[in-house]
Order: sequence, then structure tokens, then C-alpha cells
Amino acid sequence: QVQLMQSGGGLVQPGGSLRLSCAASGRGFTLRAMTWYRQAPGKQRELVGGILGEGITHYEDSVKGRFTISRDNAKNTVYLQMNSLKPEDTAVYYCRTSSLSENYDYWGQGSQVTVSS
Repeated sequence: QVQLMQSGGGLVQPGGSLRLSCAASGRGFTLRAMTWYRQAPGKQRELVGGILGEGITHYEDSVKGRFTISRDNAKNTVYLQMNSLKPEDTAVYYCRTSSLSENYDYWGQGSQVTVSS
């Protein structure tokens, strides 16, 4: 069983920065791919990006160059650093770890990010 506990988020002005954290309980964190999603009001949940166990990252075009995903395996924690935030980044952000082959799918509780002046 894995639990993902998120922290961070809040209200920030356009152009500002925020960092979200996602701490995982349970074993095997270093082997798990971790992903970040977001869901804006009235829209479907969408992928933001992710990081593999060895640290390889990928990002959606909408956040590339502005968001950075990193992980600290010693702390079982993955981070989403968000810079140059725009109003359209306003959403609830979720971390996730899942594996089809190992049949698991765990989500964090969500963190509200609001970008507004």
C-alpha cells in the first residue's frame, strides 16, 4: 500500500513561483515513476509531466521550460517547481504513481494552485 501526501500550493500572482511536494509512504519509491496531473475548473484532468526512478523527466508542451519535476529518493518525495506561472495554470494539482504491470494506481489528495492578480 502506498500513500501520497501533497503539500504546497496556494495563491500567487502571474509570473510568480510555487513548489508542490508529494511524499510517498511504503517501499520501493526509488523504482516508481511519478507523475503530476492537474485539473482546471470545468476541464478534464491533464498530464503535466513525470519523472522516472532514474530521474529522467518529461513535460507537456504547455509547461515545458517553466515547470521542473525532481525527486529526492532519500526523502521519498517528488517535487513540482512551477515558475513564470500564468492564470491558465490555475488548477488542482495531483501527484500519481501507477503501474499497469504491477497493478497499482495511487493518487495524492490534490493541491489547489491559483494564479491571479
